[in-house]
Amino acid sequence: MLTRSLQRPAGLIMIIDDNQALCAAIGAYLEDAGYLVDYAHDGAHGANLAAQTACAAVVLDWSLPGMNGLEVCRRLRHGGHTMPILMLTGRIGTDDVIEALDAGADDYLAKPFALRELVGRLEALIRRHKQQVVPQVLQVADLRLDTGTYEVTRGGHALRITPIGLHILAILMQASPRVVRREELERSLWGENPPPSDTLRSHLYLLRRLIDRPFGTPLLHTLAGIGFCLRAETGDALA
Repeated sequence: MLTRSLQRPAGLIMIIDDNQALCAAIGAYLEDAGYLVDYAHDGAHGANLAAQTACAAVVLDWSLPGMNGLEVCRRLRHGGHTMPILMLTGRIGTDDVIEALDAGADDYLAKPFALRELVGRLEALIRRHKQQVVPQVLQVADLRLDTGTYEVTRGGHALRITPIGLHILAILMQASPRVVRREELERSLWGENPPPSDTLRSHLYLLRRLIDRPFGTPLLHTLAGIGFCLRAETGDALA
């Protein structure tokens, strides 16, 4: 069922969660914030509905009947859908977070959570998704990113990067060889209300696993306590 706000709609949020009371609470809060809301209470229906609807974002529960949130996320990403996905989960272990991000989630929110925080996270994701970037080809050593098509290659090998990983990669490649401070990167990704530091660390772990681990020369470097950079040369302070 689709409910419409009396305000000018800020976009449609798809909520995929089998807890109908939680859906109703989230939906009411989002409508008060000016969004349209639609619901699905199982994974398969949610995946189909999100794929067929022009969503501003998807709020997706990890534990769903039939098809879990990870499977829904993978199906949407493999289908070429790029809308922001915020994963809701009671799992807070680092491995669980990495699994959610690796499936294509842009961000995650651990239960229980404040509705105000959920809306803040969604709005940061939506703002970032709407940013218009002049298409260009970025290159650092043998790593290449086309910001028009979001195709990434290294040494001629195509790499499949998560949506938020692409955003991080574009920031670092545009700045290369300059160091991007952690705070600068977090602000670009999430605005003034970044999630816990483990979130950025998890995204960087996934990105490093994709662009560096299969290749001989590391490009993504961490300067402890300072920030991150992309460059072929390594120094004593880089790791």
